[in-house]
Amino acid sequence: MSLKRRHPRAPGGPLSTALVLLAVAAAALCGLWLQFGERQDLDTRYTAGGQTPDRIDIDASVQRVDAAGRELVLRVLVTPRGGLAEAGGASPAEDLTLQTSSSVRGDLAFPAHSRIATVDVPVALTGGAITDHPFDAYEAEMEFGAVQGGESVPVHMTLVNRDALFSLAVDTSEIRGAAVFAAEVARSRSVLVFSVFMMLAMWALAVAVLMGGRHLVRRRSGLTWPALGWMAATLFALAAFRNTAPGAPPIGGLLDYLAFFWAETLIAFCVIVVVVRAVRSEDPPPPRGAAAP
Repeated sequence: MSLKRRHPRAPGGPLSTALVLLAVAAAALCGLWLQFGERQDLDTRYTAGGQTPDRIDIDASVQRVDAAGRELVLRVLVTPRGGLAEAGGASPAEDLTLQTSSSVRGDLAFPAHSRIATVDVPVALTGGAITDHPFDAYEAEMEFGAVQGGESVPVHMTLVNRDALFSLAVDTSEIRGAAVFAAEVARSRSVLVFSVFMMLAMWALAVAVLMGGRHLVRRRSGLTWPALGWMAATLFALAAFRNTAPGAPPIGGLLDYLAFFWAETLIAFCVIVVVVRAVRSEDPPPPRGAAAP
């Protein structure tokens, strides 16, 4: 009677492959959903002011947010409409002045019969602290009114965001023909996701080095140079990894106190302990002149 030899099954199989593919598809769909939400935020337009034929249209876009400098840069394009314009809205019929709130750096003046070009205007941010990165949030109050020929004229203003590292939440209103925007500026979802991933990765690498160091110490492996090289490289690689944080947060933020400082301390401690224990466990060198066995 011949006995059939049973071959051990390879781990995994079709079921494991299907689960991996499903996980990859779910991750890709989640990424697409997050990216679509970010794109929707960037495409959102906030408007304030009336729609009368004779008015001043203001198209403003947030070009970049400088959290360290506590200001954002607003690119402003002014277009007179109706009887307030000439040459199809390229220039005002009379001298035009945009009166702004105190958070905007100065009023904007446009001479009559002169072509109007875009202007970059700094706007001060209030509240928040950059050391709270990536959970810091700021506020900006913007008000734009128009005076042409010595008289107030109605304004219609549109505000959009073009800085992918930040998101806007805006309340709009109109006060005596002026457009008013109360904006809350916070980090975008992609910045939050990447920053949380960085903190988890730092802790994971630190724990991995701790486990490797514990294994070397328990086995009394001596000076195992490949393992020590990997541990030391991780110590310096984390510093470079930390500097890739979006928005370049300064040292001393939540990212550092929640993960970076502790991970660096733990890895440095592991390297020192492993080297000291390895040196102590190494056999002493034979005395000079001793015969080899």
